[in-house]
Amino acid sequence: MRTKSLVLAGLFAAITAISAQISIPLSFTPVPITMQVLAVCLAGGILGARLGAVSQLVYILLGAFGMPVFAQGKAGLNVLFGPTGGYIIGFVIAAYVIGLVIEKRMTYLSTLVAMFLGLVIIYFLGTIQLKFVLDLTWQKALIFGVGWFLPLDILKIFIGAALSVSVRRALVQSGMIANQQGMSEETA
Repeated sequence: MRTKSLVLAGLFAAITAISAQISIPLSFTPVPITMQVLAVCLAGGILGARLGAVSQLVYILLGAFGMPVFAQGKAGLNVLFGPTGGYIIGFVIAAYVIGLVIEKRMTYLSTLVAMFLGLVIIYFLGTIQLKFVLDLTWQKALIFGVGWFLPLDILKIFIGAALSVSVRRALVQSGMIANQQGMSEETA
């Protein structure tokens, strides 16, 4: 990986870590409200598949090895194996999928669809782990792990799509990242 790529991956790992600290705990679920979904969407939408996924993997490794980067300043493998670990693992796959879509075609609509797919991946993995770790019914896992968060997370993907298109366009034009996807001159 080139130095610029490493710097960008580290930057988005840091953005995800900071977004985790913007955290509102809820008394009825171990899943807090954070800005992480927006950070993951931006990582995939701006950096693309490979680098977006690497940035999230760096974030996870930092937390796994003891840096307090997870929500509410938590760290360690216990977080990854706990009720919210599935969401965190989903960040890597979500950033990769979002990046794959935008590398093929980056318009606001395609980016929005990609980010919705990423959100589904995060919710899918998160809900499964939440259900089994806390021994919940599927209905309760969906309510506690998706239902309360969906409206705000949909707002985050709308914001993320708009930011990703404009920031990625600027980074491509400045030469910071390569134009690996179908961003034509009319959309660029």
